[in-house]
Amino acid sequence: MDLGTDIAAIHAKEYEITDTNERIIIAEAPGRIHFMGEHCQHGAGVCLSAGIDRMVRVAVSARKDNSLRFLSAEICERKRTTILNIHYKREDRWANHIKLALCLFAEKGCQLKGMNWTISSTVPQNIGLAAAEAIEVAAALALKRFFNSSINDKDIIMRLNELHKEFYPNESRAADFLVMLNARKDTLMIVDEATQEVTRIKSPVSRHKILIIDSKVPFTGVEEELKDRRASLDRGLAMLRKKRPAQSFKDFVGTDMLEMMGNLNEEVRRRSMHVVKELGRIAEIRDALEAADLQTVARIIFHSHESLRDLYEVTCPELDWLVKRAQEIEGTAGARMTGKGFGGCVYVILPSARAEEYLAKMEDYERIFGFHAVHYEVKPGAGARIITK
Repeated sequence: MDLGTDIAAIHAKEYEITDTNERIIIAEAPGRIHFMGEHCQHGAGVCLSAGIDRMVRVAVSARKDNSLRFLSAEICERKRTTILNIHYKREDRWANHIKLALCLFAEKGCQLKGMNWTISSTVPQNIGLAAAEAIEVAAALALKRFFNSSINDKDIIMRLNELHKEFYPNESRAADFLVMLNARKDTLMIVDEATQEVTRIKSPVSRHKILIIDSKVPFTGVEEELKDRRASLDRGLAMLRKKRPAQSFKDFVGTDMLEMMGNLNEEVRRRSMHVVKELGRIAEIRDALEAADLQTVARIIFHSHESLRDLYEVTCPELDWLVKRAQEIEGTAGARMTGKGFGGCVYVILPSARAEEYLAKMEDYERIFGFHAVHYEVKPGAGARIITK
């Protein structure tokens, strides 16, 4: 089944579009995976990431009134509002992500008009693959074509991130938007939130399988825990700046952090140490990836997980167990927690021939922890684009 053809047919049927000349704009954006770096200073982080080969697609067409109609094809759920009411409403759930993109173009001076929207997705939901942010990017690209706007990707990223933080306080998503707009097939990326610089690296693991394992550990109190860690980073950076001028934690990579951070309390020191060390690891893994040195790649990724466990303290026994089992398999090119932590997912990069050996361990996982883990296979995929010409 072709998702693009399918969403066009669903859209036309839902909104009773019978004129084949009526314009339906279709755009898509990928989910994304952060391999390293997602737990860093907001707005100044550096991540090792990739778009994945699972997409969110949106279709949009004009209406003759001022209504906004929304359809989620997967769950057959409908929402509606008007062009005068595009602010965040909790009950609008997934439709808020389209309204966010509409706000962007309203601010740019585009005259909003009635529209029909349809969403279809192959990105797994609520496991940290940025399905919601993919809606925002796909909707923004569709609207750029709808209004024939000249807005560039840099402005889209900047304003989507600002609007996302208005709709969803404390959530910075610049790295996600960077990944989605710059992704390429079989390509990894190092993305810098502050500068919007993107370094592409041909994937050296094309003969491996990348498995995302959803631990099914329920999220409880995660946002408060993460808020506490962000506050620790703010305090840590403020203390470091008293010792020497700096814009961000990046300015302390390569320094003797034990000496620099000796006066910080233990919790702030550990969390700040994780961020500085993680930034150093991303610089190190770039060279290893370019040299296709998978042993070094694996060592760095495993160290990153250990840092999340011991310094930043966002893993849990279930995630640690899943990573440890991957370490036991010869040829594993890395395994690590990905996402917010305290549950959620790990990714595992395995030789294709060893994937079933790892997945067989999920029976033990369920017996020990009582959760039935679910896995997804992904590949580094293409970036956001317009489907219709």
